Amino acid sequence: MNLRDLQYLVALADHRHFGRAAEACYVSQPTLSTQVKKLEAELGVDLVERHPRNVLLTDAGEQIVERARVILAETKTIEGIAAQAHDPESGTLRMGLFPTLAPYLLPHVVHRLHERFPRLELLLVEEKTEVILQLLEEGKLDAGVLARPVAHDRLQEELLFVEDFVLAVPTGHPLADADEPVPLSVLATQEVLLLEEGHCLRDQALDLCRVAGASERRGFRATSLETLRQMVAAGVGITLLPQLACQPPVPQSEDVKILRIGEPVPRREIAMYSRANNARRELLPQITAIMRDLPPGLASEAPALVSTSG
Repeated sequence: MNLRDLQYLVALADHRHFGRAAEACYVSQPTLSTQVKKLEAELGVDLVERHPRNVLLTDAGEQIVERARVILAETKTIEGIAAQAHDPESGTLRMGLFPTLAPYLLPHVVHRLHERFPRLELLLVEEKTEVILQLLEEGKLDAGVLARPVAHDRLQEELLFVEDFVLAVPTGHPLADADEPVPLSVLATQEVLLLEEGHCLRDQALDLCRVAGASERRGFRATSLETLRQMVAAGVGITLLPQLACQPPVPQSEDVKILRIGEPVPRREIAMYSRANNARRELLPQITAIMRDLPPGLASEAPALVSTSG
C-alpha cells in the first residue's frame, strides 16, 4: 500500500466515476483502475462496486476511505512542516471564507498580506460555512474565517472583529427618512428580504426578525448580498446587511438608504479557525493580526481576543 493508491481511492470516492477520478489525479483511467484493483488484492477485500455508469463504495471501502483522508491530510501536514522549516514565510496558505464576507473583507487585507509575506502564496476558497469546516477537518484548508458560533470540536478559534448589521431600505420607503440610529423595533410587521438556505447570514437575520417581530418576504430568496442590494434598489423590500458590505470599495447606490441600528446593535463575530496541528500554526498569529487591523469605521474590535479549542 502506498499514498498514491490511497489518493486514487479517495478521488474515486469523491467523483464516483473512474474517468473523472483519473482526470482529477492527472493519470489515465486504466492506470487508476489498475492501481485500485491492486490495492483491493493487497488488502484482500473489495473496495468498490463497479457499475456501467457509476461507482459505489463497499462498506469496507467507505471505512478505508475515511481513514485514508486522515492519512493524506497528515501527509500534507508533514510536507508543510518541512517546507515551513526551510522558509516559514513561503509556500501556500489555504484559507476559506464564506460568501457574505469574502468579497468585502479581502480588498482590505489581501494587499497587506502580500506586502508582509511576498513569498507566500495565498490560496483563497469561497464556500459556505459547512463546506469550509469539512475542508478544514480534511486538511484541505489551513484556516477558515467564519462567523461565530460554529460547530467544531477539534479546531482552534481566534476572534478577529465584530461586524454590525445595518438596515437597507429603498429611498422611497417610509423608513428612509427615519432618524438614526433606528431601533430594531422598526422591523415589526415588516417583510424582510433574505438569502437562500445554507447561508449563515440567513440564520442570523431570521433570528433578528423573530426578535423584532418581522417576517420573511415570501416567494423570494437571494443567492448573494448583491442580489439583495439590487432588490432593495428596485423597491422590492428591505433587508439587513453586514457593515462591511456597505463600505468602500463597494459602490453605493442612490436608490438604497443605509440606516444604522441603535443599541443593542445586532452584530456578528468573525473568527479564524484552524487545526491545532496545522503546519502553518506558527504563521497564523501574524495573519490573524493583519486581518484584525482593519481601517477605522469598517468594523469593531472583538470584545475578547482569546483563543479557544474544542
